[in-house]
Amino acid sequence: MSEQNVSASAMANVLIIDDENQIRKFLDIALRAQGYKTLLAENGQKGLELLALQGADLVVLDLGLPDLDGFDVLYELRSWSNAPVIVLSVRADEEEKVKLLDAGANDYVTKPFSIQELMARLRVLLRQYQHSTADAASFDDGVLKIDFSKRQVFLNQQLLSLTRKEYQLLSLLAKNKGQLITQPQILKDLWGPTHQEDTHYLRILVAKLRGKLNDNAIQPKYIITEPGVGLRFLNTY
Repeated sequence: MSEQNVSASAMANVLIIDDENQIRKFLDIALRAQGYKTLLAENGQKGLELLALQGADLVVLDLGLPDLDGFDVLYELRSWSNAPVIVLSVRADEEEKVKLLDAGANDYVTKPFSIQELMARLRVLLRQYQHSTADAASFDDGVLKIDFSKRQVFLNQQLLSLTRKEYQLLSLLAKNKGQLITQPQILKDLWGPTHQEDTHYLRILVAKLRGKLNDNAIQPKYIITEPGVGLRFLNTY
């Protein structure tokens, strides 16, 4: 893999939403061989849940899903995520391609497809949409260290493996240390303005993040819950 491809794929997460097991496996192997991380979903609802809870840098979306129409998945996704989307479909008429692009898709590949072509289109989209944060500051209390510029988190000098959403939540709270961040504000920042009622996403995310930080909801060291209001980040070490 060239240095340019390594740069494009470094730490990039690709969500594959396709009901065909063989295609999911094929794409999973091909993408991981090129240095990408993958998330796999066999239907639209699972794909949306994975994107909401773990995030992704790019989505490969099949239109022919068993539970939701691919267009519905695309519309829902676009209401709160700006992740680039490559659509896969056996349908190839120009009218549908225009409709897909208008709905928010970034590119379109017709089945059967060339893996080389798909990889090339994927790299182009990642180069266009990936950007590094401009924040240079860090949080470090001797136990927990957050490097905002590198998007890395260490606990007792051990690098933590956080999902994209877990890092987003921790970063949002830590950058506003001591301030109460309301639940609607967190939901809006992480999932968009149409997800103000999806509090279960946040509950699951907070629980997972606390587990990785060795935090405790009853006697929290970092993430303080203000019941019915929101969250506050405090260092109680």
